[in-house]
Amino acid sequence: MDFFSIASGSSGNCICVGDDSTHVMIDAGISGKRIEAGMNEYDYTTADMAGLLVTHEHSDHVAGLGVISRKYKIPIYGTAATLKAIRSMKSLGAIDDQLLHVIEPDKDFVLGSLTIHPFHISHDAADPVAYRIENHNSKVAVCTDLGYYDNYIVENLKGLDAMLLEANHDIHMLEVGAYPYPLKQRILGNYGHLSNEASGKLLSQVLHDNVKHVFLGHLSHENNYPDLAYETVRLEVTMDDSTPYTGADFDITVASRSEVSQRIVI
Repeated sequence: MDFFSIASGSSGNCICVGDDSTHVMIDAGISGKRIEAGMNEYDYTTADMAGLLVTHEHSDHVAGLGVISRKYKIPIYGTAATLKAIRSMKSLGAIDDQLLHVIEPDKDFVLGSLTIHPFHISHDAADPVAYRIENHNSKVAVCTDLGYYDNYIVENLKGLDAMLLEANHDIHMLEVGAYPYPLKQRILGNYGHLSNEASGKLLSQVLHDNVKHVFLGHLSHENNYPDLAYETVRLEVTMDDSTPYTGADFDITVASRSEVSQRIVI
């Protein structure tokens, strides 16, 4: 299985996961042109995608969805409430209802060689989910846009070979920054985003000997820096007495908002 990010950040998200026979896209929050260029870097095209998995309806996850649906006729998967919200977004233009497929959290579905497991996340959207994707020998997950994590989230992230995990903001930068107070409270609340510190604590609970790679994603442009996210997450893992690992024991990289990541092959 291979796994790479085309864009990950508060201004747009798009991830590609697949194997020799089936690939899927998670979110389309950037332009169709950028998505196609990102796919091309690893000799794929948007038309190769067996499906587009939508986490939720916020624009940084669906901005390119309308164009892609009309041009490539790719099936789109999301929860019923998410698809209802997408239908009401005039900015996306017309989307053929026949391309929209309802999924249910905690209920697996299959696309080609991939088994896809959507699971609930806490975010201020209609009915948001993260995705765990596996084939006969590999397991990966994309988990961003969650205000907090609990045992349910931890269980869904155990046993993975690779993952993209949110490290959205540095708490101090957010608290002293220029955002208005209500927006700060939204980001810090239970329906907002994971901080660097929370991301490191969550990662500590799901690491195991066979983790191949961790992407840190969905970084805030205004309230984080890639190096800060990287060092904070590593430090949290190292300082956690409940895990035998340190932050240096695993390959961890930050997925860029503007550049295609390295491709992880598992």
